[in-house]
Amino acid sequence: MIEEFLIPLEISIKVAIVAGIIVIILGTIIGRILSLKSFKGKTLLETIIMLPLVLPPTVVGFLLIVIFGRQSILGRLIEWFFNQPIIFTWWAAVIASIVVAFPLMYQSAKTGFLGVDKEIEDAARVCGANEWEIFFYISIPLSSKAIISGSLLSVARVLGEFGATLMFAGNIPGVTQTVPTAIYLAIDSGNMKMAWLWVISMVFISFIMLIIVQLKQK
Repeated sequence: MIEEFLIPLEISIKVAIVAGIIVIILGTIIGRILSLKSFKGKTLLETIIMLPLVLPPTVVGFLLIVIFGRQSILGRLIEWFFNQPIIFTWWAAVIASIVVAFPLMYQSAKTGFLGVDKEIEDAARVCGANEWEIFFYISIPLSSKAIISGSLLSVARVLGEFGATLMFAGNIPGVTQTVPTAIYLAIDSGNMKMAWLWVISMVFISFIMLIIVQLKQK
């Protein structure tokens, strides 16, 4: 019973760590770039970035299957390189999590960077600092609250991801079965005791993360 409880939890945490790191890095960098740049098509690009927040999870999962499936060029390249399709693998769960969590990180990072006093950054440029030095030593520290909040919310979103993961990665015990999909299976099979254990664990983890976000925002 203990092993049955821990395996989905372990998979969820591993997916959250890998997907979270990728989302935090990409969200911070892209949030920084788009907070500085204005160009034709920016509104369309940002709309596409934010789409996973409002699309039904099944739609996101379907689009991932189309993009990474065996019928697509990308899917064939991945299968040729790794000798197996990416669908219904652990990495499929990571990709699905990245897609649904990225908008939260991007929006938080962008908001944080827009709140940085541009005069401070301009002063650093006058003193000879390059853009990467400004980014690491001025912009990130001054927008750290927003970045930390976005990071925690993104990881929490990864931990709670269900629909897109179920469609794209499946619900394979010991491979792609995360806590949300395990809860679904447990309820479907009438195993309410195990379902409650997983629900309580997710509520506890999510509660702690949201408390930290609230404290960081003050």
